[in-house]
Amino acid sequence: MTLRLAPLALGTLLVSITLAGCGLTLPGVPGSGEAVGEPFTLRVVTTGLEMPWELTLGPDGQLWVTERLGKRVVRVDPTTGQRSVAVTIPDALAGGQHQGVLGMALHPDLLQGQGRDWVYVAYTSGTAEAPTKKIVRYTFDRASGQLTSPSTVIDRLPAGSDHNAGRLKIGPDGKLYFTMGDLGHNQFANACKPITSQVLPSAAEIQAGNWVNYTGKTLRLNLDGSIPGDNPSLGGVVSHVFTVGHRNPQGIDFSRQGVLYSSEQGPNTDDEVNILEAAGNYGWPHVVGYQDDQAYVYGNWSAAPNCASLTWEPYTIPDSVPQTRETAFSAPNLKDALITLWTVPGGHDFTDTPIPNTNLYRPNMAPSSIEVYENAGIPGWNRSLLVPSLKHGAIYRVPIMPSGLNTRGEAIKTLPTNNRYRDTAVSNDGRTIYVITDSAGQMLGQDNQPVTELTNPGSVLAFTYTGR
Repeated sequence: MTLRLAPLALGTLLVSITLAGCGLTLPGVPGSGEAVGEPFTLRVVTTGLEMPWELTLGPDGQLWVTERLGKRVVRVDPTTGQRSVAVTIPDALAGGQHQGVLGMALHPDLLQGQGRDWVYVAYTSGTAEAPTKKIVRYTFDRASGQLTSPSTVIDRLPAGSDHNAGRLKIGPDGKLYFTMGDLGHNQFANACKPITSQVLPSAAEIQAGNWVNYTGKTLRLNLDGSIPGDNPSLGGVVSHVFTVGHRNPQGIDFSRQGVLYSSEQGPNTDDEVNILEAAGNYGWPHVVGYQDDQAYVYGNWSAAPNCASLTWEPYTIPDSVPQTRETAFSAPNLKDALITLWTVPGGHDFTDTPIPNTNLYRPNMAPSSIEVYENAGIPGWNRSLLVPSLKHGAIYRVPIMPSGLNTRGEAIKTLPTNNRYRDTAVSNDGRTIYVITDSAGQMLGQDNQPVTELTNPGSVLAFTYTGR
């Protein structure tokens, strides 16, 4: 690895690092392929962001970023790093692991002179005791660079202190797609709260505008927040619900063929990449990854008669907690994962780690988003899924077949640094991969040891391909 200094821009030192064949694989991590050895330069575009969550390249050539804890949307010049605040959202509830300003979707007609200069932003609101989520549409004023005229698309969506998911995307069908997590129920401080990812909304709830059973689902909405008439009927009810059975799906993206991909965080193992289909059931909490009875049993702590007196533990399930194996579950349209990151055998010992009492050595990578790469800019990368990792400081590239419905091999770890990767964007020429990093948090460094200080906290990084 060689280090060189790039020219100064607006008083900011931009550092470039040449990455050529320096990728690492993690010892003991199943399924991680050889890291890519293509030449890249790493440039720090900007720093000082407050827990950035969403990263999108806009039609104005700017990088649009939501700051979860900063409660704002900023636009960053990818060349100079100069940034400007497009909007601050004072009613956003910022705190916890997954609270604050979350997903963002730019309308396809933004700055196209069609009068639809709209930007959709999702965030948590309410109070710490009674949090909710909402999606708000803003109008972008190009002259001032501001997001104005907020209009609520949908509100009173269920939220919690954990697993709020919160990714937002406009599909090729012109509909809004929004991911809803299970709110972290059945674990930690929420151990006695039931997971409702399999509970379908009733007709009475929908009639009353009560979205309580939208947790653990993917939603599909008209741009005005109403229910599309062609949404699937689930349990005899048409609602905003598009898919069910999710834990914490922090990533969604469409391919040019209209295939909708999702990345989802598993518990101790089996992080997932899924293809989302209307009415699909993705198994949680009964199934993680593949329905294979490997290294996962559903322990329903919330159903234990003595739950309040139990101490939740990730690897040992007390006898009073009801347990079911994956293959005992059945449901209409049950879907296996496209690929897992990773599945381990049933006898895997999660406590056998280099450093005791840390969850960093669990066989998963904590996917934080997903991006479909369909570009010839980087040789060999066309038709890949880019899945950034919070835990391993890298992007895992999943090659897919031309149909988009199957993979072409295992996930490949690439572009490693000692940072928590939150989201990605791709330059128009496909040669630069932009990454936003968390401001803080735990991760394993490239030496397979816990990191005490992140290299580039709260930053936008640019990895530019320099090969031919």
